[in-house]
Amino acid sequence: MTNQTTADAISIDAGFDSGNIEVLSIDGASARLAIRRDHESEFFQWFHFRVGGCAGRPLELKITGLAAAAYPDGWIGYRACVSEDRDYWARAETRYDAGLEGGTMTIRYTPEGAACWFAYFAPYSMERHHDLVAEIAGCEGVTHRVLGRSLDGQPIDCLSLGEGDKQIWLIARQHPGESMAEWWMEGALEMLTDPADPHARALRQRCRFHVVPNCNPDGSRRGHLRTNAAGVNLNREWHEPSAERSPEVLAIRNAMDESGVHFAMDVHGDEAIPAVFFAGFEGIPGWTEAQGEAYRRYRAILERRTPDFQTRRGYPAARPGKANLAMATNQLAQRFGAISMTLEMPFKDNDDLPDLAQGWSPERSKLLARECLASLFEWQG
Repeated sequence: MTNQTTADAISIDAGFDSGNIEVLSIDGASARLAIRRDHESEFFQWFHFRVGGCAGRPLELKITGLAAAAYPDGWIGYRACVSEDRDYWARAETRYDAGLEGGTMTIRYTPEGAACWFAYFAPYSMERHHDLVAEIAGCEGVTHRVLGRSLDGQPIDCLSLGEGDKQIWLIARQHPGESMAEWWMEGALEMLTDPADPHARALRQRCRFHVVPNCNPDGSRRGHLRTNAAGVNLNREWHEPSAERSPEVLAIRNAMDESGVHFAMDVHGDEAIPAVFFAGFEGIPGWTEAQGEAYRRYRAILERRTPDFQTRRGYPAARPGKANLAMATNQLAQRFGAISMTLEMPFKDNDDLPDLAQGWSPERSKLLARECLASLFEWQG
């Protein structure tokens, strides 16, 4: 949608894969904008749009109504992602005023080129997803299968590799706006298929990996933050998924039932906490101390291996017997006795090791994936 009010006005468009913005008004190089809600849902926070006609012009972009977003604390200390080539994503000057027009984030940026793109985080398009699937499926020892179809008819892709008997499941983007999760997947798959990587070679000998890079292709393409085409939060469907509401989860869980699960990681992003952390499965009815100790040991190995991971900040653990079994990590730990965890990466930055140019980035997401897998090798002993 474009709404120009003056002859020299910039253009703003979001009619593309993962695009999301509503144009309220444009005046020269300034604009008032709003984020479209997920279809059939109250969730909104993801934005992704292009600005045209802007070479050398100081842009002032005000996104309004953000106090009603899914995670309003996520705007505090946040800087918008910006790119002029859709490859390298930097951070733009950004300020949030909770008292202005229902919560307004003002982005200021002066592009060199005639067009630039802004997003909540560096997007991972469905076209890039298919390129990733094509590249990895062509590697030696990799099998590809479609576990099922989304409500919009898109395939739920699964890439499997390895000759071992330990069943490892890696899944990402149940929440489609958490695009750092698929950047993590790209890093993981590149490592696992690298014939020269010693950790990957050893892991392929010990384990059978099943990798679902994108659990929610419909939400990804539609520009949703958190839900699928029906407005359903897939990470609240794992106890009783259905073909009508959550065929994505149903297909993945059925495949897990066939293979079994020894270790699982569900990859996400967190809007508010400026750190990388795990959420575990404390509180499941079937909790055992041995299961908990194995989880804590893996977490400690990763914390030792990379300064981008920490254990001080995160979500409070569920009380005994109170875990939500509709969430993937809890369901898999309960259902299979698996060591399972939710990996959370920040939309903002890792405040323990800040990057002023990019904040948390695709590059760091990919590097973290390699450390997670190297930690898995060490953890198995």
